[in-house]
Amino acid sequence: MSGWSRAALEALDRDDPLARFRAGFQLREGLLYLDGNSLGALPQRTMSRLEQTVRGEWGEGLITSWLGAEWITAPRRVGDKIAALLGAAPGEVIVADSTSVNLFKAITAALSLRPERGVILSEAGNFPTDVYMMQGIAAFSGGRVRAETVAPEAVLARLDSDVAVLVLTQVHYKSGAVRDMAAVTRRAHEAGALVVWDLSHSAGALPVDLNGADADFAVGCGYKFLNGGPGAPAYIFVAQRHQAAAMPVLSGWMGHAEPFAFEDDYRPAAGIERFLCGTPSVLAMTALECGIDLMAEADMAAIRAKSLALGRVFMDLMDEQCAGLGFTLVSPRDDAQRGSQIAYAHPHGYGIMQALKERGLIGDFRAPDVLRFGLTPLYLRYADMLDAVSLIREVCEARAWDDPRWKVRAAVT
Repeated sequence: MSGWSRAALEALDRDDPLARFRAGFQLREGLLYLDGNSLGALPQRTMSRLEQTVRGEWGEGLITSWLGAEWITAPRRVGDKIAALLGAAPGEVIVADSTSVNLFKAITAALSLRPERGVILSEAGNFPTDVYMMQGIAAFSGGRVRAETVAPEAVLARLDSDVAVLVLTQVHYKSGAVRDMAAVTRRAHEAGALVVWDLSHSAGALPVDLNGADADFAVGCGYKFLNGGPGAPAYIFVAQRHQAAAMPVLSGWMGHAEPFAFEDDYRPAAGIERFLCGTPSVLAMTALECGIDLMAEADMAAIRAKSLALGRVFMDLMDEQCAGLGFTLVSPRDDAQRGSQIAYAHPHGYGIMQALKERGLIGDFRAPDVLRFGLTPLYLRYADMLDAVSLIREVCEARAWDDPRWKVRAAVT
């Protein structure tokens, strides 16, 4: 028995130092939203801030707002705020484009620093866009560069004199398993390789220390734990020591040393701004900044502590209430090795998740058989874990997955 009664969980909620943040999000009563690792909830402040941007800055200020409302400096301003969450220095993070595009920038910049090497390495089962970008760069290189994936446990052993860039996700998107950033980076550097870290499932979910780990490059999205909204701009980190030498292949006008000089030839900006490409999306950047500002008000150590505690409660309750129902834990039980999500495999995983959504529990499904439950400490409660697991048991006992509607998977799972 787990010993997690409703009374015990509600007592934890009363003593929760992060409890006040829940009121800062728009969440309808009765909804169990365990998908913040895919799309964060809407901060209440975002709506009024966007209205101000649309009605005042755009509607009244028009083009003068590029300077008057500081639109033009938003990528750097918001980037510096994200840097504070990632253990990076001001001027090492810029907000721009998507995670995929920033991966392209980071990988090609790293390749430019290791011209004598030709392998981009990652683990099999990494998030697809990371590997697709590697493959696209390799195909475009005309044979000079090769993309290679190996089993996760074989990555460090594969590091050799031909590896230019190692591309890894700090928190695995499917299992939630955490890589030791400092140890992996150190091993890569010993082999002469550079590392590009994908922080999409770690930024805002657990402490990140890029400079403490001597990281080279990193990318991440703004719409998960940072609560920046659907399709929020992403960000790229480039260690200051690399900025002068790393040449961006995507040499857009906003990355020019003087964009409004309108010169025919490209001259890269001196610092992190050289990793900009085109005009920033002001409305999306505005929403992202609201999410970042809200995150900055919380203590990251408290976020991590609650995240791990929520995970332990969830797993304990699953062990107690759903034993024998076909679930296999995919996420690590060890706190030090687990991010801010819990994942289970089940032969009927897709149908189970659809049935749960109909009952007010939103998680997500990842092929072939994994159900993911995101644990977002700023708005989830301990008692929500009990309600969630009770619904999971109810769906399984009723075999609610066995519904003709779930035979064909939706475009978004």
